[in-house]
This record gives sequence, C-alpha cells and structure tokens, in this order.
Amino acid sequence: MLLYKQVGLFLIWMQSKNERHGFADLAQPTLRKRRDDQDRVRERKRKLTAPIENIVIAGAGQAGGRAAEALRARGFQGAITILGEEAHPPYERPQLSKAMLHSPDAPVAYIKQPRDWSDVLNVRLETGAAVTDCDADRRTVTTADGRSFAYDRLLIATGTRPRRLAVLENPGIEIQYLRNVEDALRFRKSVQHQSRIVIVGGGVIGLEAACAAAKNGCRVTVIESEARLLARAFPPLVSDLVAARHRSHGVTFVFGATVTATTPDGVRLSNGEAIEADLVLIGIGVEPVPTVAERLGLPSQGGIVVDGCGRTAASGVFCAGDAALQWSRCHGRAIRVETWANAQNQAISVAANMIGEVKEYNDPPWFWTDQYDLNIQVAGDMLDSDHIVRGDERSGKFSIVAMRGVDVVGALSVNAAKEMAMLKRVIAANARPSRADLESPAYDLRAALK
Repeated sequence: MLLYKQVGLFLIWMQSKNERHGFADLAQPTLRKRRDDQDRVRERKRKLTAPIENIVIAGAGQAGGRAAEALRARGFQGAITILGEEAHPPYERPQLSKAMLHSPDAPVAYIKQPRDWSDVLNVRLETGAAVTDCDADRRTVTTADGRSFAYDRLLIATGTRPRRLAVLENPGIEIQYLRNVEDALRFRKSVQHQSRIVIVGGGVIGLEAACAAAKNGCRVTVIESEARLLARAFPPLVSDLVAARHRSHGVTFVFGATVTATTPDGVRLSNGEAIEADLVLIGIGVEPVPTVAERLGLPSQGGIVVDGCGRTAASGVFCAGDAALQWSRCHGRAIRVETWANAQNQAISVAANMIGEVKEYNDPPWFWTDQYDLNIQVAGDMLDSDHIVRGDERSGKFSIVAMRGVDVVGALSVNAAKEMAMLKRVIAANARPSRADLESPAYDLRAALK
C-alpha cells in the first residue's frame, strides 16, 4: 500500500521501513563500485605524482640497455631493473646477420659486460627472466620463475619475434630462423658444412644471410613472394642492382612464389617447382612479443601504440624499440620501426620522458645493409613518391631522393655515405629544396638547411 503525506501543494511518498531497507540494499553494490572506482583513480593519481623510485625495463635487448644507460646519464638515482628472456646481457642485433656470419670466430659484441651493469651503472640485470605477467593496479611485473618486481615506471622493450612459416612447422629437413645469438652461431656453423641452402624471404636479413652463405661456397636459392627484392623499401633500380650482385656470386632467385610443403630432400613451391635443400632459413619478418601488452590490456597485434614521448595508454607504462607503434611523418602514419637506430635513439628519448622530461621523438627511420661490396642506406619512406637520382647509377655510387609534392620524405644511397648523412639531416629538418636543385649534381645539400 502506498502512503502519501500532504505538504503544502505536494504529496510526498512515505516509504515504509521495509521499503527503505530494500532500496538501500539495491543501491549498495552500485555505491560500493563507485567508491572502488574513485579509490582506484585516486591511487593512480597518487602514483603518478609520487617520487619515481623503481623503474623496471621488460626486455634486455638494445632498447632496454640503452634506456638504462640514458636514465643514469640523466641523473636518475633510483633502482633500475632489466628483465631479459635471453641468457645474454644486452647486445645489438645487426651483428647477427653481419659480422658474426662473415667471420668464423667473431665474438658477440655486448653493449656492456655483465658485471659492468651492476658495478658501473648500479643496474640490476636479470637474464633468463622473461616477463610473463603484469598487474597495472599494483604496478608489478612477474617473471616466468614466479618472481615479482614492483615499478613506478615500466618500459616495455620486449622487441619482436620471427614470424613462423606454418607449412614448415613439422619438416623433414633442418629449419632455422635468425633472431638471437644462438641462431647466428648455428647458421654460421651450418654454412661451413651445408652445400644447399634455401632462404625464404628476400628481405634484409635473408639477403645478408645469402651473402654469407654464398661466400662460403654454398649453393643458395632465395624464395621471394614479391616480384622483386625489398619492394617495400627499394626502388626497382636498386632491387635489380642487388639481385644482379647476388647472381654474380651464384645465388638463384625465385620470385612470385611461396613454400607450400617439404619434400624428402627439399621444399616444394606454389608454382609447382621443387628445390633441393639441406637447410632452410626462414626470414619472412617479425611480430611484436605480446605478453606484457596483453596483460595490461593494450592491443599489440600491429605494435604497442605510443605517443611522441613513448607513453602507452596504460598509466606509468612506456614502450621503446621494435614493438612501439609510433608516428612517422615520412610515412604519414604510425609504423613499427625495426632498426638499430630506432632501438637506440628512441629508447634514449623515451628514458628521459620517463623521469619527467617532455620531448617528442621524431627522427626519420634509417637503416643500412651491406650486400657484398654495396653499402645501401635508406632513410624515411621511399614508397608512393617521385624519385630523383643524384649521381650516375652505372658507377655504383649514387643516391635517390623521394619527394611527395614539395616534401622530401625519403632517401636511399648506394656507396654514398656522406651524401646520406646530409640527406638524413634534410629529411629530419623537413627542409624543402626544389626539384631543380636536387636534380643538379652540383647542388650542395647543405644549402637546404640554411
């Protein structure tokens, strides 16, 4: 029965005692959730404004190591812990497909020796300690062996892992990938004994491995699904030049085909061709290691989205290196930058931002590769642009400038390192030399920076 009380012009509903208790019971869970949400927000704000005492770096590769060095160089006195999956201290990956493959006794060059991390930089380095879990509310990460590490700031520098080729997961022949020290040592040993090598993927890693194998007298076949080499980075002129140089060293190419199966003595291709092989090296790209991002609720399939300062969508969490999906002015979109330069320079920039500096990183992407006697460097983006050749391509020493409208968005050099050094500065400064100037062999690129 509803009871009302007349108050002036209004009828007021009079709740019974039981009704009051009933509504209170219904409202209590909602109010409790609201209070819990408010408490979490207050706690996150407190942690953001609290002094930074503990920084954890998930990943002991080049980005993780350079970030730790940068934190100390900028005067950070708190605790730094690096957690790495591999058994090695931080090292730079380019040596895996370059120096280590071309010299039978080349040692691994580490950024620092293990004891120097603790004795010189006062950094705790834990190798063989892959991060398997992360609690954003408690601000802790957990390693595979069950240990927990608290952080005020977390840097995700877990990098990438090789894309697997599903049709070769259960092969009857030897399959290798090239991503870590053990992979490089294994392939280096193999090319001294294996005579028939198939390389799946005509990218930088595959081609550098082909160089090493060919120089060791192996019979090398490269399978590339595209119509030419490095189609996403090289203009056709340079793709053809590199292919010709490989062929002169005995390397065979099969374009526009993929591996579909293994045979008793090799692999079968999508075009029906069968190729004999003692060893297959797969180099079809990489993908981000998703573990930490997934535990934090961050999408990571195409990379971990960061702003110009390296911040992710998770409070107090930053990302640097190959896994970071960052804006590229040259490309006009966000990309992952899988290069030595980015792993070093972006990590250094992000480290500074972790401890209070606010400076965006916007260096144009840059990488290099050595193909026999060809040193090739690429900066920015070479796709979907007009190309201007500087120098004589027949001489084996020239550069190509990429323009979109009036903007210089990319450059490539062949055996022209000094020219590339200037072109990188032109791209970074967003300078706008005229096409006529760039087409002139006499034009001094320094004039574009004035």
